[in-house]
Amino acid sequence: MIERFFAKIESLLRETLESDKDLIRKAAERVAGSIRKGGLIHLFGCGHSHLLTEEVFYRAGGLVPVHPILHEPLMLHEGALRSSELERQNHYAERFMKHEDIRKEDVVIVISTSGRNPVPIDVAQIAKDQGAYVIGITSSAYAQETSRHQSGKLLYQCVDLAIDNHVPKGDALLEHPEVNVPFGSASTITGAAILQGMFAEAIQMLSEQGITPPVLLSGNIEGADEHNRRLVSQYKERIPNFR
Repeated sequence: MIERFFAKIESLLRETLESDKDLIRKAAERVAGSIRKGGLIHLFGCGHSHLLTEEVFYRAGGLVPVHPILHEPLMLHEGALRSSELERQNHYAERFMKHEDIRKEDVVIVISTSGRNPVPIDVAQIAKDQGAYVIGITSSAYAQETSRHQSGKLLYQCVDLAIDNHVPKGDALLEHPEVNVPFGSASTITGAAILQGMFAEAIQMLSEQGITPPVLLSGNIEGADEHNRRLVSQYKERIPNFR
């Protein structure tokens, strides 16, 4: 079963690269452009999707101007069932998004595999209303599903650029005759690959444009603390998570 899972993941990543490489590169151009203008890259996701917002925050080898929008009731540690209920509420996002400093030079990445629930859709729409460029990471497998948002739209219809994570409905890759449900979740793996690939491309673009990319060093490398403090100081006023 281990071999089957790894083979499925490999196939999924290959499919994502072949189908969405140009879209990921276009997203990278927006990320690089935002950083060039002094902007931030905000990320938002509910439930397990929030893991991806932390995946690229304050990460060795990653970009510094990254801001995860972390609203704890929509995560899992304050109550998993409650977080799912809240994600389905129209207008709930207004409670925390009104406190977010999102500007027209920023990029906002909203992550939701199903793209059905109101909170991620509202976050995307609020960010667009504030002038930011909005990228969605979602699954096209849900394109024919009914939206729970009052507009009737799915996430991919509410963003400037949608990237498909190619995850099947149910976010599970494996089956077994003695297991009555599919299993083997994939969206965190493909989502991380999309984000890390996007940011790696943006870093290369900035470098080729003569701009030193703001990239963190591992704290376990000599001289990293001074390097990282200098970079963090440039953004800590807008990224409260640095404080």
